[in-house]
Amino acid sequence: MNKKNLMNYKGYFGSYELSEEDGVFFGKVEFIKDLVSYEGETAKKIIFSFHQAVDDYIKTCKTAKKEPERPFKGSFNIRVGEELHRLLAIKALEDGVSINRFIKEALKSKVS
Repeated sequence: MNKKNLMNYKGYFGSYELSEEDGVFFGKVEFIKDLVSYEGETAKKIIFSFHQAVDDYIKTCKTAKKEPERPFKGSFNIRVGEELHRLLAIKALEDGVSINRFIKEALKSKVS
């Protein structure tokens, strides 16, 4: 799996890659369902294009009276399988916490 190069602007994250064939950087806003893409021939231009794409996305949503999608809402679904679900439930109960809190603490320790 390739590691993504990311930029951050106004809480939106944009990826960028180089197309060797075309000699241009290209990318898209990550972590949202809407497709927002951009490109640029230099590092400065890809950054500018990303910022412009985010600003245009927000403006377009406002014009359409649609709330711009935010990248992170604080919740997500995950499929862990029956056995891991069982183990998580037992361990959370033994620790005296909810499964949600148990998983939240486990994830926090992993990314800290």
